[in-house]
Amino acid sequence: MPRLNTKTCIVTGAGRGIGAAIARAFATEGASVVVTDKDEGSAAALARDIGGQAMRLDVASEQDWEALAQAWPECDVMVNNAGITGFEEGLRPHDPETASLQDWRAVHAVNLDGTFLGCRYAIRAMRARGAESIINISSRSGLVGIPAAAAYASSKAAVRNHTKSVALYCAEQGLNIRCNSIHPAAILTPMWEPMLGTGLDRAERMAAFVADTPLRRFGDAEEVAALAVLLASDEAAYMTGAELNIDGGLLAGSAATPKTD
Repeated sequence: MPRLNTKTCIVTGAGRGIGAAIARAFATEGASVVVTDKDEGSAAALARDIGGQAMRLDVASEQDWEALAQAWPECDVMVNNAGITGFEEGLRPHDPETASLQDWRAVHAVNLDGTFLGCRYAIRAMRARGAESIINISSRSGLVGIPAAAAYASSKAAVRNHTKSVALYCAEQGLNIRCNSIHPAAILTPMWEPMLGTGLDRAERMAAFVADTPLRRFGDAEEVAALAVLLASDEAAYMTGAELNIDGGLLAGSAATPKTD
């Protein structure tokens, strides 16, 4: 039997990248998937492809979440995946000294406020259900400092901690709702495009980004989706408040380069 059979799963930011991979993996495992994205067209296209349903959702909008609650008052799995780096419209300073307050707030509105609203919706939608799961997509950047992307790192660190607050709250309330976070790093998705650029030096930039990763490669969105399937399934019934890193060994340290004669 598919691992997510009969489960209704909602994925935010599912129009592309990690969110799209998670939605596809959930559908393969038998879930009824609600594909949400601020880009309604990309959400609808993916929903048609996987046999799911689509809805436009700006995760920073409380009104959009209220509309989602009207359309889907109950769900079994909530994946808060939608996020931005702040570099989507071009590279500009995001360090602690020169980042603008406007940019800082814009990143937190999507990454942190969106996750807060998603968790709040999910708790209310899951109260009357059975064993349920909230999955928050944080980042390796939520575990370490990132000088050139201070807002992004701050928001993802807050997502990590809020995950634990939600997990403890649900347990305290006697709710069978688990909440865990996934922390990807160097996953090759469209989010990387502003930094990798195009042209002849693209390959060189890609190599530089993964040079300190022990596995010496970018990860795939499907590899993150596999972890999401595990956390969504009943196989992870004893996991809550946990954080799963998928970073090619980046946080483990540096791998020694074998010497050859």
